[in-house]
Amino acid sequence: MKILVLNCGSSSIKYKLFEMPSKEVLAQGGIEKIGLPDSFLKLTLPNGEKKIIERSIQEHTSGVQMIFDVLTDAEFGVVKDLSEIEAVGHRVLHGGSKFSESVVINQDVINAIEECCDLGPLHNPANLKGIYAVQKLMPQVPQIAVFDTAFHQTMPEHAYLYPVPYELYEKYGVRRYGFHGTSHRYVSKRVCEYLNIPVEGSKIITCHIGNGGSIAAIKDGKCIDTSMGMTPLEGLMMGTRSGDIDAGAVLYIMKKEGLTPDQTSDLLNKKSGVLGMFKRSSDMRELEDAVANGEDLAIRTENMYFYRITKYIGAYAAAMGGVDVILFTGGVGENQATARAGVCKTLGFLGVEIDMEKNKVRSKEAIISTENSKVTVCVIPTDEELMIATDTMELLKK
Repeated sequence: MKILVLNCGSSSIKYKLFEMPSKEVLAQGGIEKIGLPDSFLKLTLPNGEKKIIERSIQEHTSGVQMIFDVLTDAEFGVVKDLSEIEAVGHRVLHGGSKFSESVVINQDVINAIEECCDLGPLHNPANLKGIYAVQKLMPQVPQIAVFDTAFHQTMPEHAYLYPVPYELYEKYGVRRYGFHGTSHRYVSKRVCEYLNIPVEGSKIITCHIGNGGSIAAIKDGKCIDTSMGMTPLEGLMMGTRSGDIDAGAVLYIMKKEGLTPDQTSDLLNKKSGVLGMFKRSSDMRELEDAVANGEDLAIRTENMYFYRITKYIGAYAAAMGGVDVILFTGGVGENQATARAGVCKTLGFLGVEIDMEKNKVRSKEAIISTENSKVTVCVIPTDEELMIATDTMELLKK
């Protein structure tokens, strides 16, 4: 069964074609700069080589069409005809409180995704463009929506409600939703398989750390809390997002700088975090190099970054009454040994003990804690696309 996974952003489309249930990746790539004159598609050939095809791509339908053209291309293609693709799975950012699991897309689902556009204004409209494009180009193929927010819908009320007037929740859905749910779901399930431990009775803290970052507390396989909130802005210090900040400080900045709500959103989402503190870049690799060179600003930024991750781990260990497994995933979590060591440095009170030699691992499943560590610390590379393909296959079987 061939399943195409699409992840549509405002100016990009990432894709992967899977052969299921073998999980073989037949093709993968992405389109960048949709709507700009220098748009292009980059694909990965079977030998690992990258190929760039430059073409003017003005909107998402033509972008999806280009992906279909490449998949059936005489030189780069992997299918003879699009009819070989049995389903398309879409990453959808925000399902609000309407969806606690993946669903087959119909008009009711589309209407519900549209209603959540206010909650995910940057992502949901782009996700819908991908759905509409496939409807137009392959009207008979089943489509599946896999929501970033769905996994977190098991949070109890005391975790997801904000202490503001309750009618704001009733009228506008003001509450914590959480994001990166597909990743947290995949790695929390995978680590139980990897460690050969039962899901029931497990207490796992998943740290998805990349340019965006979030942490989840997962008890008995279900999310009971997560660091991102109503939007992806809350929680950890990220590449360009501030993370947690006093709402009073936000109002103060708005008044002092004369900022509109949109300008304030831009400041907190795109100009803060690592970029705002380090000034030079939001790339953790550049920050790591600057720290190694002894740059004070870089050291201060890194200390802030690690501290906030550590603080959430401690909080979630308390929320669950302990922790069995701490796992790192995402671009930074999977690849940066200094980040993992820096975060775990003060977790000795939980019984965490890192093996510095094992911690040198990059992008592969590994236990990085010592044999004496009371908490198992792991690296588990995430695979959101595989999770989407798996959900899609299982829904088709039903």
